[in-house]
This record gives sequence, structure tokens and C-alpha cells, in this order.
Amino acid sequence: MTQNSERLLTIENLNTGYAGVPVVRELNVHLDKGEVVALLGPNGAGKTTTLLTISGIIPLLSGNVTVLGEQVDSKNPHNNARLGLAHVAEDRSLFFNLTVKENLQLGLRGDKDSQQEGLEKALELLPALRPLMDRRSGLLSGGEQQMLAMARALVSKPKLLLVDEMSLGLAPIIVEQLLPIVRNIADETGAGVLIVEQHVHLALQVADRGYVMNHGELVMSGSASDLLDSKDLLEASYLGGDIDQESVE
Repeated sequence: MTQNSERLLTIENLNTGYAGVPVVRELNVHLDKGEVVALLGPNGAGKTTTLLTISGIIPLLSGNVTVLGEQVDSKNPHNNARLGLAHVAEDRSLFFNLTVKENLQLGLRGDKDSQQEGLEKALELLPALRPLMDRRSGLLSGGEQQMLAMARALVSKPKLLLVDEMSLGLAPIIVEQLLPIVRNIADETGAGVLIVEQHVHLALQVADRGYVMNHGELVMSGSASDLLDSKDLLEASYLGGDIDQESVE
């Protein structure tokens, strides 16, 4: 998607961080309807900070972030959720004493018909959760917990989905099973999905485009296929090394 009418997220010259100190500097990113975009880079590059700023959890220092046609509201982050933004945090943020069903119910919104539609679509995309509805989430495996975190976001029928390190603490074989779900979400619901992921090759296999950050700055962007061919991307993502600025697209 390239038409601005389909644009779900626009980040322009973003500077954001903590206690007035920028962690992310002059970042420019966009995402359109039905796209999967990977945000890549070594630990400490500013990826999670970027997602938290998009969600309105931390305020931006300067620049502009537009989500679904509205300026991000860091004073009332719940307003961003009402617009259609959902955020799957890296810690999954599940209530371990509640069942799978009860965790999913926390994400429901709208009237009864809308809630049922959202629940059914989430379980259609993540059918492995159906037999687990009465199990406490604290008793689930790591992969099942990640599926539950994804499903809880999906029941709200988001237009823009942010997914932070869905592979955290999971075996690579589980990650290989989970990441294609991100592609299915975009294709079947039309939502735009921005994923932060350390498994670079797996992420780019399901993504349309990618951005690479290093030391809080955007150092490379391009199609998923172009980034997969980039030696510099591997060095930056796995080793945390610097990327030659001449390779920026």
C-alpha cells in the first residue's frame, strides 16, 4: 500500500526518550494498511522506546507521530486505543491468575455483537487457544502465553498493531510458528502491523518492509528482500556494530 489515504502511522523527525534525554533521534517511519513492517536493530537501539511513544505511553520530545489520522495523545493513551491501536508489550502483560477466556475478555470492546466478532476472529487466527480457554494463563507455555497476548490485542479488532519482541524467551522453532501469524493478521484483517524482532531473517520473511535502527537513529530502510540481502543489516542486528551510513536507502 502506498496511498496516503491508507496510511495508518506517520512518524516525522521524532525525538523521544526519558527525563528529557532523547533515546531516539530524528526518526522517520510510516506504515500503511495491510502492511507488516519490521523495526530492527541491536539491543538498546531505541525500538521499544519508539513503540511506547507511538502508543502514547511516553511523551515525545519533539517531532510528530500520527496514528490513524490523529496526533498521538500521551496524556490520555487510552484515546489511542479507542482509535484502533493495540500494543503487545514484550512482557506480554498477562494476568496469570485469570484464565485464557478472562484475559481475552479484558480486551473486548464495543457492543455484544462486535465483541463476539472480535473474539471469533482472534481464535480463528490463533486456534490453538480454543482448548485452553479455561486454563489459567500462568500455567501456559511461553508460546501459548505469547499467542494469548496476541489474541487479547486482536479481540479489539485493531487497525494498527504493535508487537514488541514476540519471540522473547521462546525457542526458535516456536518463533517460526508464531511469526507467520503476523502476516495472516495483516492479510486477513487489513490491519497494519509494526513488529520489533531480534530474529531478523524470520521477521523479514513475513514483512513487506523494514527499518534498521542503531544508537537511536535510523540507519537503513528498504524492502524486506533488499534488507535480507544486506550484510550490514546482519552486523548491526546481531553484533550491534555500526552501519555504514552510505548504505542507507
